[in-house]
Amino acid sequence: MKIVINALSARLGGGQTYLINLFQFVPAYEDLEILVFAPKSLKLPSHPKVRRVEPAWPTENPLVRALWEKWVLPGILKLEQADVLFCPGGVVSTRPPSTCKVATMFRNMIPFDMRVRKTVPFGLQRLRNWLLNRIMLKSMSEADLTIFISNYARSVIESLVSVKKPITIPHGIGSLFKTHDKVTARPDFLPSNQYILYVSRFDVYKHHYEVVDAYGKLPQALREKFTLVLVGETHSSEADRVKALISTLGLGEQVVLLGAIPYHDLPALYHHAYLNLFASSCENCPNIMLEALASGRPMICSNVMPMPEFGADAALYFSPFDSLDILRVLSEALSHPDVLKDLSLAAIRQSGKYDWESTSRRTWGELLALTGRL
Repeated sequence: MKIVINALSARLGGGQTYLINLFQFVPAYEDLEILVFAPKSLKLPSHPKVRRVEPAWPTENPLVRALWEKWVLPGILKLEQADVLFCPGGVVSTRPPSTCKVATMFRNMIPFDMRVRKTVPFGLQRLRNWLLNRIMLKSMSEADLTIFISNYARSVIESLVSVKKPITIPHGIGSLFKTHDKVTARPDFLPSNQYILYVSRFDVYKHHYEVVDAYGKLPQALREKFTLVLVGETHSSEADRVKALISTLGLGEQVVLLGAIPYHDLPALYHHAYLNLFASSCENCPNIMLEALASGRPMICSNVMPMPEFGADAALYFSPFDSLDILRVLSEALSHPDVLKDLSLAAIRQSGKYDWESTSRRTWGELLALTGRL
């Protein structure tokens, strides 16, 4: 059995996290071979059944990558006698030999969210989202297997196109983030008092602006007791807009922007937060939310799907579009310690449902089933 994985689009973030965890749990079938095309930045675990290849073409360029996938990869699949081509990036630009099945995955919700697409200025990025919408729909309609990472995302796509074999397999939570029963040192760079934590890159649909506006309306006593800590790269126009609001509201001493924090340092931040917050309105599987829940700390969260699908009763929900609604829920959470205690217990229970080993083994099982040799 030979599976070829085209991971060339996994250049950063969640795409790499997914693949790293997938390769931690490779099945122990004697005749299994896995050929992986991956960028240099993707550090895969070594495994005797996995052969990693970096194309000679400069596939960092999306256009060059698309040409390589269309004209070169089909010949490799034929030469390698591949049984399955897996494209976890959601785009299939390759016509494989008739004997090779195709699997893909839906991870990027932005091309299918018109509210977000309308916030993107006219130009290449808006055109890219328009093209991705069409290419991804075509890829999923033609694939022999499409893996969805939330039931919500699956419902969106199935309302637009017929999918041959859909399966929902949510992402897992790394053991690194399951700190609710561990002693975790508090980083020195955190504020000395209690804090509300929001981890996310700055973008309009992440609603940092509304969060800061809501925080600024809290009574002064609560703002002095609880610092708002924002973690995420701050070199963007949206980050500048949020910084301007912080200045206008006079919150420079009460809102801390830590910038980008290394991935392995995030568990301690979640663990020591008085309250974790997640305000995004466009997600497929909200990894940051799941990782925050795994800390066992209470959570308040966007009420836009799929967040309630993953949070269930382990969070208090608000409309991320309405700073007054965020204020209402934030005030309730900060004023009722008994509610937060219940949320902490629910967060531990809910996060226990998401595990990378289970996610990976289910994924490999579906891919291997496509070979028809099991």
